[in-house]
Amino acid sequence: MIEVRDLVAGYTRDVDILQGVTLSVGRAEIVTLLGPNGCGKSTLLKCIAGYLPPRRGTVAIEGAEVGRLPVHRKTLECALGFVPQTDNVFPALSVRENLQIGGHAMERSQYAERLAEILALYPVLARKLRAPASALSGGERQVLALARALMPRPRTLLLDEPSAGLSPKVLHEVFDAILRLRSREVVAILMVEQNAVQALGISDRAYVLSLGKVALSGRADELLRDDAMREIYLGARPQQAARAGEAP
Repeated sequence: MIEVRDLVAGYTRDVDILQGVTLSVGRAEIVTLLGPNGCGKSTLLKCIAGYLPPRRGTVAIEGAEVGRLPVHRKTLECALGFVPQTDNVFPALSVRENLQIGGHAMERSQYAERLAEILALYPVLARKLRAPASALSGGERQVLALARALMPRPRTLLLDEPSAGLSPKVLHEVFDAILRLRSREVVAILMVEQNAVQALGISDRAYVLSLGKVALSGRADELLRDDAMREIYLGARPQQAARAGEAP
């Protein structure tokens, strides 16, 4: 579904944040991007989504090269959904109105059918359909942002740190919502996350970025046990990371 090859990109002249990234996401697969802050994870999502054109390399969705296609065309022509880390709901609007914005391009009959499907998938939204998004908890807002992106039936979904700023209890609710999505919808999901253990727990595969390059990749369950991932991600050698986690 997503094929990224040798991608180079950045925001300022002669400074490359991404330095030749290659990765793939298959049909109905959850793939997580991990790595320390500043390694290029969100930049990669922006390139795929169309907010930032690549300098070199290719981005293909469903076999078509779309690297320089702008975001509004990717949304419609590539069935691409994107949930940013912040400002991902309209707080003054109701839950229903937020979902209506997500389905604004759909025909009325299709919209009604899709709304019923989304509310069945996420009943917490059905219970608060008339409430303003500002009245939702942090986890409920993230579920609403996810649901709004799902309204037009995307085949590819990009999630930028869906658990950012959430308590440990609430982040489990968000990850459960993503798992429910995968059980009901045929969507390829590429997710940036800082909560490595929880993200790997629901993922099929993962890539670990370091300094704009892929440092590690593999099955999620294998990376959970990989000392090299701990060294890159935590910035410490396995023995140091173990000592850092010991009680004083």
